[in-house]
Amino acid sequence: MSSDSAAALAGSLLTDAFERVHELIPGIVHDLGTAELTWRPDRDANSVGWLVWHLTRVQDDHIAGLTGDDQVWTADGWVSRFALPYDDDALGYGQSSAEVGEFAVDDPALLSGYHKATHRATIAALRGFSAADYDRVVDEHWDPPVTLGARVVSVLNDITQHAGQAAYVRGLLERRT
Repeated sequence: MSSDSAAALAGSLLTDAFERVHELIPGIVHDLGTAELTWRPDRDANSVGWLVWHLTRVQDDHIAGLTGDDQVWTADGWVSRFALPYDDDALGYGQSSAEVGEFAVDDPALLSGYHKATHRATIAALRGFSAADYDRVVDEHWDPPVTLGARVVSVLNDITQHAGQAAYVRGLLERRT
């Protein structure tokens, strides 16, 4: 298999995987109001809304970091639409329980809209990566150093887990009412 064919196959498989997560998001947040989007099973748990925001922020940040493009969060004005009490570059990583509790959103379309815009940027990035790109080292702080391909898979793993967590929390919410 030529390197062009291998890159095309990798891009196709990764696109399919990101599509699967993307298709889950609207159903996870659909018809939830502020109280439901911010409900936490206990005082230290994450809410549906925060989980969807966080997984999208991580995806947006990491894919933009790979392409050198601006993040959708700031470039497309999502940061001001959300108006969260966090720094503009916050991803949710390392936030305290109190900070998670400050998350508030009153419209599920805001979450699904931001995820859709980030998903479009992700798919565009995947279409542009070559075989050489997938092998390029993007982070030397690890042993072994992280390649672009490994970072994309890491992002996919992270967002898949968080989508599952958000769906689970929604299920707990529904069982409670």
